[in-house]
Amino acid sequence: MVEKDIVFKGKIKHKGIFDFKELYRFCFTWLVDKEYWVVEKSYSEKVNPNGKEVEIEWDAKRKISDYFRFNLKVNWRILGMKDVEVEKDGTKLTLNKGQPEISVSAVLEKDYEHRWEGSAFLKFLRGLYDRYIIRGRIEKYEEKIYSEADEFLAQVKAFLALEGKH
Repeated sequence: MVEKDIVFKGKIKHKGIFDFKELYRFCFTWLVDKEYWVVEKSYSEKVNPNGKEVEIEWDAKRKISDYFRFNLKVNWRILGMKDVEVEKDGTKLTLNKGQPEISVSAVLEKDYEHRWEGSAFLKFLRGLYDRYIIRGRIEKYEEKIYSEADEFLAQVKAFLALEGKH
């Protein structure tokens, strides 16, 4: 069984004007540029009287080695999304208004290829290997995925702050 250590959990909330298509593209591109393989597990839209409710779930994975893999789980929830017209530099733009919330959890996966699963003895050896032989490497990877998840949320927050100034 893959051993998963949740290293980071965080979320950002925004209320106001933003460009949904650009936000989606920005987030996706940021992850792909960091060499993550992004899979959209679900996408749903519900139309309510006060706007659309959008929910998106991404599973982004990046192979680090044959033993380690980074996994970022990104969940979107946008409430009350409506189209609005905004004028910027004399040009009318159609943007979105609503309350996007993006949450991220970062998971360090160990033995994701199930190489240490053959027997109880191999599982025991894996425990020794993790605790005593590669503890420093595990801590280094935990710091790395933590900083990447934190950086992702910081970049999204900065993007929304810039987009909201119309």
